[in-house]
Amino acid sequence: MIKLYDYELSGNCYKLRLLMSFLGVEYESKLIDFYPGNQHKSEGFRQINPLGQLPVVDDDGLVLRDAQAILVYLASKYDASGKWYPRDNPALLGQISQWLAFADGITATASAARLHDALFYTQIDVDAARAGANTLFRILDEHLYFAEEAGQDWICPGDHPTIADIACFPYIMLSEEGGVSRMDYPAIRRWCDRFKRIPGFTVMSGVFPAGPAVSGSIVSAA
Repeated sequence: MIKLYDYELSGNCYKLRLLMSFLGVEYESKLIDFYPGNQHKSEGFRQINPLGQLPVVDDDGLVLRDAQAILVYLASKYDASGKWYPRDNPALLGQISQWLAFADGITATASAARLHDALFYTQIDVDAARAGANTLFRILDEHLYFAEEAGQDWICPGDHPTIADIACFPYIMLSEEGGVSRMDYPAIRRWCDRFKRIPGFTVMSGVFPAGPAVSGSIVSAA
């Protein structure tokens, strides 16, 4: 069984919990005291990940770090449908990869602001983090708006979400905890609602289930 070194409040850990829930993959959650215990920086944990970061997975002895890399691995190995990471579609893979990199930018901005406000990381330049997050949110909102105009529901083309959607979702949904409002980004809010309706969606602290569906708006991503 996959072992996930996990922290409930981590958006990057949540990405992996989401994908494994969507795929019906069982895993063991090994909880790490990120805050206030700082266990991820301990000598013992650095033997697992020398970078001292979460998440990490151990799949039958294969130890991987970095949320985006682990998403690629899990989808490649465990998604029999091939829809979350379509390895036979180079053009789509390229687009997914660019949005995985974009998700890293969201982590460096919206997540950083959240660390400042919620976990007291006072060394972070929170104004710069919020400004950077808003720049990225404007880019994504415009992208999603034009995707909707073209009849697309997800970040990348196709009738099914990909790991690009999973990679971007958590820290966008948690952005309010860092003082980054989603009110000016209607396409992002609609996308978030669609994402919450994917079969197998699971919540975390600060992320709530979708509200009642509006007629004609139910999304199937099975």
